[in-house]
Amino acid sequence: METILIRYRVRPDRLDEHLSLLGEVHEELVRLRPAGFRYLTLRLDDGRSFVDVAMGSELPGPLAALESFRSYRADLVERCEQRDVATFTVLGSYAMG
Repeated sequence: METILIRYRVRPDRLDEHLSLLGEVHEELVRLRPAGFRYLTLRLDDGRSFVDVAMGSELPGPLAALESFRSYRADLVERCEQRDVATFTVLGSYAMG
C-alpha cells in the first residue's frame, strides 16, 4: 500500500474557501466509498496548517476522478503559503491500517 503525506498552510484570506472545498472532497468520498483507499485530513493547532494522508494501492487513487477533488486542486497553490509532500515508510503502526 502506498502512503503519501502532504503538509500545507492556507493563506488567512482563503481559509473559509479551503475548508468548504475540502469538506466537499470528504463528503464525496463518503458517498462513493472507494474500496482500498483511505484519506485523512488533520487541522493543526494554528488553524491554518493541515496534514493530508492518503493510502491506497496506487495513488492518487480515486481522487483524480472526483469532481470535488478537481475543484479543490484547481487553485490549491494560490490558496497556500507553504506546501510540502513526502512519501515515507511506516516502521510501526497500531490499528492504523
